[in-house]
Amino acid sequence: MENFGVGTFVRSRRFGSYFEAGSGVDLDKPAKIVKEEVKQKQKAEDDDDVYEEDDGWVSVLISWIRIIVCFVSMMVTTLIWALIMLPLLPWPYQRIRQGNIYGHVTGKMLMWILGNPIKIENAEYCKERAIYVCNHASPIDIFLIMWLTPTGTVGIAKKEIIFYPLFGQLYVLANHLRINRSNPTAAIESMKKAARAVVDNNLSLIIFPEGTRSQNGRLLPFKKGVVHLALETRLPIVPIIFTGTHLAWRKGSLHVRPAPLTIKLLPPISTDDWTADKTGDYVRLVHDVYVNNLPHSQKPLVE
Repeated sequence: MENFGVGTFVRSRRFGSYFEAGSGVDLDKPAKIVKEEVKQKQKAEDDDDVYEEDDGWVSVLISWIRIIVCFVSMMVTTLIWALIMLPLLPWPYQRIRQGNIYGHVTGKMLMWILGNPIKIENAEYCKERAIYVCNHASPIDIFLIMWLTPTGTVGIAKKEIIFYPLFGQLYVLANHLRINRSNPTAAIESMKKAARAVVDNNLSLIIFPEGTRSQNGRLLPFKKGVVHLALETRLPIVPIIFTGTHLAWRKGSLHVRPAPLTIKLLPPISTDDWTADKTGDYVRLVHDVYVNNLPHSQKPLVE
């Protein structure tokens, strides 16, 4: 999906320091404030300690085997669906549909191979036309969104995705959308073209509004593209919140841990009355939805 290229398995944000060194609070503040800061710090630490990691050699070996099986399995399904879609070249919508079916089968299969416990909340919200918005902190996010998005959904990725072996070609073959991010003017024009394709073909859309993958699981600022797409299509925005994926597969690591994952879908946000002069306000509105629903360990650090 957007960033749908599984070739982008590893995508920087510096892990900033929220608290000062030492005690972590300003002792000159009133006792009530100090107490609240300590509670918040403890809560964040508690959130990070919920999952106890096992980095023993047996766990690492099992992880590598799972990753190899995932890679081989994805190659097989990618080749199968490429053969299915080639005869459908004259019918773009059928290729989109087959691309979604590929995602449902492959995404669910890959998550079964990885073996992480998964909890899905409010799955009923992924059954309507919408712009599905997701936070992005792990390659696992891609597998989950492939699995969950409804048939008739397209993603947006940078145009260079076509160079990713096998998957990039299937992405293009499935008629998903690509944008030119070489400069702001080209990016805006690409977004408008993508929005027209979504409207003309009665499609849904998936996008990762951070524009890149978080290095540590903490939410990054959102780009304005998600709001521009909403203004052009007037589709509601459905937030999909991934929790725990950054613990399951860390950036730069080949060790997939069996951390529990939660996928929480929230009620659609109507965009019918949105106006172009309040773009920044809408970006903050959607971003705040994530801030309010993510655990402390995934909230943005206060600067």
